[in-house]
Amino acid sequence: MKLSTKILILALALILIGSTTAWLVQTNGGQVAIKNVRFAGSNGIVQNATLYIPKGVTKENPAPGIVAIHGYINTNETQAGFAIEFARRGYVVLAVDQTGHGYSDPPAFANGFGGPPALAFMHTLDIVDQNNIGLEGHSMGGWASLIAAATYPDGYKSIVLEGSSTGTFGAPDGTPTFPRNLAVVFSKYDEFSALMWGAPVPVDIVATDKLKTLFGTDENVVPGQLYGSIEDGTARILYQPPVTHPGDHLSTQAIGHAIDWFQRTLDGGQPIPPSNQIWYWKEIGNLVALIGMVLLLFAAGMILLQTRFFSELLEQPAPAKAAKGIGWWVAALIFVILPPLTLFPFKGLFEVLGWQASALFPQNITTQVIIWTTLLGVISLVLFLLWHFALNRATNPNGDHYGITWGRKILWRKVGKSFLLAFLVALAGYVSLLLVAFFFKTDYRFWVFAVKPMNALQFRISLSYLIPFIFFFLVAGTILHGQLRREHMGMGREMLLNWVLMVIGYIGLLLYQYIPLLAGHTLANPAEPLWTIIAFQFLPLMTIVALVKTYFFRKTGHIYVGAFLSAVLITWIVVASQAIHFAF
Repeated sequence: MKLSTKILILALALILIGSTTAWLVQTNGGQVAIKNVRFAGSNGIVQNATLYIPKGVTKENPAPGIVAIHGYINTNETQAGFAIEFARRGYVVLAVDQTGHGYSDPPAFANGFGGPPALAFMHTLDIVDQNNIGLEGHSMGGWASLIAAATYPDGYKSIVLEGSSTGTFGAPDGTPTFPRNLAVVFSKYDEFSALMWGAPVPVDIVATDKLKTLFGTDENVVPGQLYGSIEDGTARILYQPPVTHPGDHLSTQAIGHAIDWFQRTLDGGQPIPPSNQIWYWKEIGNLVALIGMVLLLFAAGMILLQTRFFSELLEQPAPAKAAKGIGWWVAALIFVILPPLTLFPFKGLFEVLGWQASALFPQNITTQVIIWTTLLGVISLVLFLLWHFALNRATNPNGDHYGITWGRKILWRKVGKSFLLAFLVALAGYVSLLLVAFFFKTDYRFWVFAVKPMNALQFRISLSYLIPFIFFFLVAGTILHGQLRREHMGMGREMLLNWVLMVIGYIGLLLYQYIPLLAGHTLANPAEPLWTIIAFQFLPLMTIVALVKTYFFRKTGHIYVGAFLSAVLITWIVVASQAIHFAF
């Protein structure tokens, strides 16, 4: 059996096993129906949501309901851990895509972040006990929940704010009586404590006037202590699980606190202990399927390169004319530290220059990413050319040695075939995702990293961002496989080396930021909580990039397939998971 066939079988097996596991968990073994629903707000903005309906819930036998709302630049699937556990306990759960997020219409932030329309839609469901509806929101989803509570003061019974706060970014201020029956789940290492509660150190929120006013006390708030009265609707409680802001989604404690509060404040449901949780098996299943999709890319590439049409791309790399000795280590160090060193200042140019979302570049975060990668690419290219002309002339290199040319010429036919090959490889992964979404109602993801199908608008948007990403990955490939290539390495060792070069800088950035926070202080750069969390996604993204770039360079002897495939994959993954800020 050919190696390509073996890898294909393994990839498909992992996708099937992982997706089946995820489906079984999110449906509680078939005891919960999962449906996609769409509804419109008062101004016609249509929102997307996933509806979880426990078995036995009908119009004649309504159940309590919970509206679960994700945070900024997430989608409703991020709330799956909460939704799964709520639904297991007999609650009808509406997990919503905020406006401008997921498959909801743009722009982001419209309609109270989508909170009021979601609560209004919940009240149209005759399978829901209208007197027993809870609101749960993480981060910006908490603000959406509060706006919904203020819009429909009699439309909910209790609320859980996960990593969120009152009186922030348009959310109404909290008082001892608003919102009704509130649980604040704010983690001990939450990166947004200064923004949310005015306390730079997260555990110090207990002493802030804002929280004390909300809890109706002059003393420091005591975690775990019940304030007010559930019967009167004035109940307050603070939970502080030992995780970070995004860590709420991977915390049995954070999810358990939400379960406990709704069991105490909503009537109905099943008395399953909050500690009895299964959601993490879905995370594992999704991760297994994600690994399967990555393997599928290699299998598809192997199979396509064996066809007559693409076989002319198969070549051995030209002899390396790379940096050597101390020069290699200096070049490697620059390659490693330049991306994390420039991330915060370069992405910040978007705000400094006052740029706004547009029809061409409608996703603010994605636009900030391409500003950073484009400037990084220009600087890297200049440094590479300086090295090539000033320090590497003695080796008499040319474009062949860097994987750019064929016989010192760029053969556009082969460049075009390289792009087509990259597109078809990515398409294989995309088709597998569509099948998984259709049959299992899930996707490929783990924690804050998600690979989702694109809708028509997102596909159109991706075309705008693709070219800047192609430029960046062509430059990165030239340096990685030209200046930093090590000869006499096996495929596995070269993949490992390139993975280290692509990823270790971001690991260093995260360690720099989080070591002080986990030691009981603030982030090293407390002004960048959002982008510190975003940096976590660079670890899987750059892992995939390092592997595919190395493999296809070794197979084709040139940078093009790997660079094009990296650009297509990253554009797809990023655009599908980001918020749209322009109102089309």
